[in-house]
Amino acid sequence: MRFILNIDVPDLVPAIRFYTDAFGLTLSRIIEDDVAELTGASSVIYLLQNVPGSRCAPSIPQGRDYARHWTPVHMDFVVEDLQAAAGRAIGAGAVRESECVEWNGSKCITFSDPFGHGFCLIEFEGDTYGMGESKPVDP
Repeated sequence: MRFILNIDVPDLVPAIRFYTDAFGLTLSRIIEDDVAELTGASSVIYLLQNVPGSRCAPSIPQGRDYARHWTPVHMDFVVEDLQAAAGRAIGAGAVRESECVEWNGSKCITFSDPFGHGFCLIEFEGDTYGMGESKPVDP
């Protein structure tokens, strides 16, 4: 199974600029003038241009609103150097929303992109979160 990420944005050009500058992603191609394919992460990211107020699905009456946290899903970008990555993200237009939090072998800072999407920059001591307190999984 592969995983791709689609991000709704109100305007493709500034979104491409932000995601390529902030995270070092590469614009691979533009599809039909309103979709940008970005590579350079562990998954392909597609920026989907959708104007504010447009509907996500016919059954959902609320239109898109690019205010902060209009969706409960956010992205985590795992980085090698948290402070350097934070500087690049802020320089590209991100808004820093928290101080650095250390938890289970990780350091994390939360941000929002210029389009209202939340994201975290995370630096791990190892490959992923440390052990901490865990509970057995019962499938």
